[in-house]
Amino acid sequence: MKLEKLSASTILRNGTIIDPVAEKQFKADVLIEDGRIAGIGGQINHEDAKSIDCSGLIITHGFCDLHVHFREPGREDKETLATGSRAALAGGFTRVCVMPNTDPPIDTPEAVANIIDKARELPVHIHPIGAVTHQQQGRQLTEMGSMRDSGSVAFSDDGLPITNGSVMRMALEYGGMLNVPVINHAEDIDLRNDGLMNEGAVSTRLGLPGNPAAAEINMVHRDLELARTTSTRLHVPHVSTAGAARLIGDLKKQHDGISAEVTPHHLFFNDEDLLGFDTNLKVAPPIRSEADRQGLITAIRQGVFECIATDHAPHTTEEKEGTFDLAPFGMIGLESCFGAVNRILVNENDLPLMELIKMLTVNPRNIMGFDNDLLTVGEAAELVVVDTGAEYEFSRAHIQSKSVNSPYLGRQLTGKIHYTISKGNLAVVQ
Repeated sequence: MKLEKLSASTILRNGTIIDPVAEKQFKADVLIEDGRIAGIGGQINHEDAKSIDCSGLIITHGFCDLHVHFREPGREDKETLATGSRAALAGGFTRVCVMPNTDPPIDTPEAVANIIDKARELPVHIHPIGAVTHQQQGRQLTEMGSMRDSGSVAFSDDGLPITNGSVMRMALEYGGMLNVPVINHAEDIDLRNDGLMNEGAVSTRLGLPGNPAAAEINMVHRDLELARTTSTRLHVPHVSTAGAARLIGDLKKQHDGISAEVTPHHLFFNDEDLLGFDTNLKVAPPIRSEADRQGLITAIRQGVFECIATDHAPHTTEEKEGTFDLAPFGMIGLESCFGAVNRILVNENDLPLMELIKMLTVNPRNIMGFDNDLLTVGEAAELVVVDTGAEYEFSRAHIQSKSVNSPYLGRQLTGKIHYTISKGNLAVVQ
């Protein structure tokens, strides 16, 4: 990937624009001047502008990911804000929300401000999510008001579920007063026990401890009921089971403060893919059964999930090359995201491309309260140019992350990012 500053004037020519806000698709040129949208229309003429031919390509909003781990501070050997930014651009993302389970955690106003300060000059917009509890220990709430004022866009102890229902209720109530979502890692840790993968026939065959679907379903049910009881905002992360998806769909009919995300890997893989003991497929929550995978796809069709989120979780090669029981949970996912979900949802399951684009752009921005009408004259350019029909084998050459723990290596994907425009920068991906 080549990253350069945008020319003072740039025209994206001959592309097909997908506007997820207006829900329209049309052919037009896009003129960008000094990093802002200056015009949208047919055959824009500008003698001094750099021209980028987008024939046969889609131009749309830059993608927005509500769930990434960039590991800074503390584990810069896995990822930094800078390397994570490059991974985001390679995947078409111009805006990401970083989770707080760093070392130390992002659990103070100063820690939030530090992330924002470090990210200021980076080529994508990085928004910190603050920890719900001090040191993510699940007992004492952080200074949520001050952290929100410092720039925290949501609160989560991601990776560590808040097991105490009273603490979770208080967190939701404070989040309601601050008008920000609370995100709880949805696993009942007592039911999960020492589970390394989905509990089922495959875990039995491999002789690995299983993590039952009920571990997720129980925690999601509790959190949904607390959100309904308190009339507050809850965002459910990385849903992996059809049972949890059904609960979310049912409660949304009673309470409009619920939103939910699903990951590319829970849509792409099932637990039979773990028969080769690929530690890159060891994730939390685990890759589930084929019935669960199909249930998630059905839930997308029913509008249960607002957005796709990658849960991009870098780990070193040394850690992931250990035995399955010792390898850490997590995989990278930014660079492979569009190719994976476009193949599964659009190509194989006939989801309208517009719906997928909305799940990657306007919907996650709405959840966090970000500006979403990006194809408007005067707006800062946050755009991605993509070939939705390109089929290719995902390889190390596509990875910009500092870590390479991707289970998509050697897999066939559909949909290539060509250009990402963000904060006055042009990433030439292909």
